[in-house]
Amino acid sequence: MTDFVQPSHDAELARLTALKNMMILDTPAHRDFDEITRLAALALGAETCAVSLVDDRRAWFKSSVGMPATDAARKHAFCTLALDSTEPLVILDTHAEPRLAGNPFTMGKAGFRFYAGAPLIVAGGHCLGTLCVLDRTPRAALSDDQVRTLTSLAGLVVDLIQARRYRQIGEIAAQVVDVTSDAILCSDQHGTITFWNRSAERMFGYPAAVALGKPLDLIVPNGLATARDSGHVAGGANDPVGASVELMARRADGSEFPIELSLGRWGDPDTGHGFAGIIRDTSARKLLEAEREQAKSFLDSVITHLPAMLFVKDVASRRYLLLNRAGETLTGLPLSDVVGRTDRDLFAHGAEYEARDSVALSTGGLSHFESDFKRTDGTIVTLRTKRIAIDGPDRRAQYILGMSEDVTETRRAQAEVLRLAHYDSLTGLRNRGSYVEKMEMLLGSGAPFALLSIDLDRFKSINDHYGHLAGDDVLAQIGDRLRKIVTSGDILARVGGDEFVLLVTGDAPGERARLAASAIQEAVSTPVATKWATVQLGASIGIVVCPEDGDTSEGLRQCADLALYRAKAEGRGSICFFSAEMDAAARDRRLLERDLRHALDAGEITLVYQPVLSAATGQITSAEALARWTHPVRGPIPPALFIAIAEESGLIEQLGALILSIACADAMTWPKDIFVAVNVSPIQVHSERLCNTVKDVLASTGMPARRLQLEVTESLFLRDVDHVFGQLDQLRSLGIQILMDDFGVGYSSLSYFERFPFDKVKIDQSFVREMGTSRAARAIIRAVVGLGTALEMGVVAEGVETEEQMIALVAAGCTHLQGYLFSKPVARERIAHLIASPADLLAIPRSVEPAVHPTKRGDRPVSRILLRS
Repeated sequence: MTDFVQPSHDAELARLTALKNMMILDTPAHRDFDEITRLAALALGAETCAVSLVDDRRAWFKSSVGMPATDAARKHAFCTLALDSTEPLVILDTHAEPRLAGNPFTMGKAGFRFYAGAPLIVAGGHCLGTLCVLDRTPRAALSDDQVRTLTSLAGLVVDLIQARRYRQIGEIAAQVVDVTSDAILCSDQHGTITFWNRSAERMFGYPAAVALGKPLDLIVPNGLATARDSGHVAGGANDPVGASVELMARRADGSEFPIELSLGRWGDPDTGHGFAGIIRDTSARKLLEAEREQAKSFLDSVITHLPAMLFVKDVASRRYLLLNRAGETLTGLPLSDVVGRTDRDLFAHGAEYEARDSVALSTGGLSHFESDFKRTDGTIVTLRTKRIAIDGPDRRAQYILGMSEDVTETRRAQAEVLRLAHYDSLTGLRNRGSYVEKMEMLLGSGAPFALLSIDLDRFKSINDHYGHLAGDDVLAQIGDRLRKIVTSGDILARVGGDEFVLLVTGDAPGERARLAASAIQEAVSTPVATKWATVQLGASIGIVVCPEDGDTSEGLRQCADLALYRAKAEGRGSICFFSAEMDAAARDRRLLERDLRHALDAGEITLVYQPVLSAATGQITSAEALARWTHPVRGPIPPALFIAIAEESGLIEQLGALILSIACADAMTWPKDIFVAVNVSPIQVHSERLCNTVKDVLASTGMPARRLQLEVTESLFLRDVDHVFGQLDQLRSLGIQILMDDFGVGYSSLSYFERFPFDKVKIDQSFVREMGTSRAARAIIRAVVGLGTALEMGVVAEGVETEEQMIALVAAGCTHLQGYLFSKPVARERIAHLIASPADLLAIPRSVEPAVHPTKRGDRPVSRILLRS
């Protein structure tokens, strides 16, 4: 069998595409095709005829007469021989045609011996198949008329195929026109609307019945003229046909909106072209474009005004593509000098910067670098730069995006924070945390050292008299002086308000500590000049040596505090080394503190009372409550000791409230004109809870506030003077009397009496004891009495022990007397008896001429003194 000659691949592919586009294969039979097939068979006198269409696998028969099948394999189909020809193919005897040798359709009685086929050539020149006739007997000839008839009928078949295709296209177009969201319209050459689809109705608001026949001006002002003016230039004139133009259109409600108009010509050029137009509402697109432009402008503005430097480089060339305004300011270079150039072109350390770019590319993520950068003006700034590779339109990791922040001030602030974390801001010396850290290091290394705990004497009075600014100036100058004393390797620190420490390291630290302490005292004792005043200070110093006195930080500091406490107790300006005896005393004090807590809970604290007598009447006017504690093992504990322990351990408020409660309860058993006096610790006043405590006690005991006297000492006014007077004013407002106790032995200031009207002032017993031998003591007593008289305050003399003292004090003008001459402190039963029977007092003031006039407190002058034994 001989294979048929096949057309070229490209030609065959184009022919098959044309056949497929006709969309006729495997479609149902059609009458028009069947009539042509019967006519061809009749005209050529053939028993078989078919419209044969050849695809890549078969010859399919669209219509046939006498054909036993609906298709045939392409390799056996006779019409395949006519695909590359424009003329009819006539084979009078198939057995004589070499190309059909062995073809199964030519064999046997049913085999075809005659074949004539006219090619079906459509517009475009492609042959889709043939209109063919076949017989089972060979023929001698086929007339020219028969060939022409077959060719004409083949032309009719082609017309039917193409008409069918055009009809399908029209149906598809009609469907598209009907469902598209674009408005589609047509107009004649005069601009009159001749077609108007549904989308045009929706877009413009005109129904087709209204729009048809109307000029294009209905929707586009000036119609085609506007379209031409907006169109592209073609052939030397504005011609919108074949291009898209943007116009403003008008709806039925008069509103205007943007459109995109695409025009095409249609119709017979001889009678005048019309126009077909597709109109798209671009409102949403314009809005989107505006939003995109706004977003771009916003992004550009953000990048421009970003407070950090932003840059973009090309990865391949490493050239700058973008630099924002902050980058220009930071580098000192304008944008025009940077874009298009590399780091190597611009900066001395450009190679280093490009190496960092390479690191960012290799890591595949965000990388951080920080370094100093020298600007064009010579200033050095610290930059913290982040880099990351980002994808571009051409390839992955096309760009390097970087952001640099000027962290110069941040790093300076961090350095300052670090400095402040280790150094005192006022003196520039190390602070507590830093010195403890250094001491821990020394302990860890096993190196010997000495610790000096230094406390400035008389410093608090500077703050009180001249203010904290003066105090700060003094501390700064003292810090400078101490710094000059310290040798290399020693560590000096300020650990509190007026507290300093010195770590002396190296050989023989104990002896060197003694020398350093002496030098410190000499340096501190030199007067300090400030713009407020020149002040004189001293220094008390406690010294502890490691490892002899301890080998832990906490233990050494406790020992140093004990040594300092002993130094201050021995007198200002003392130097004291720690000893084992101090440690034993401290342990003993801690045991007493424990026992005191138990005593407060167990009710072991009791009160005794010492009467206060009127110098004018000899009557008891009040009694001072004094706390007593009898330890079950140690016996009586001195009040000065256990009260000091209470103040140090935080028990003073509990102790004070207990004393106040007992005193008020006892006083309620006395006559209503007898007062009770209770001593108040400065710590109680500064705690701000004293006023509420007093209120609670008065309420619980029923004690009238006017019968309560609270005694305060001058040490109360060493700090926060305004706060102290505020607290005293609150107590006074309750009706309580406020007495100044031990006047003259503390930090005395007459300004206290100007600020607050004390009810009485008590002369310290030290002046009473020395008045017989000291002119100064007598002068102070006279001064205090004179002050009391001028300010209408009572004056109480404490510690009266002899008749001579009593006579002199009454003569000086003291209004009240208190002391062992009259009665020692006694239990509550005894004081109640003495109040009821004053004749049982050891002595009673009588009849002596006073040196001063009576006060307004109601006291009367007396003329003599009666002593009882």
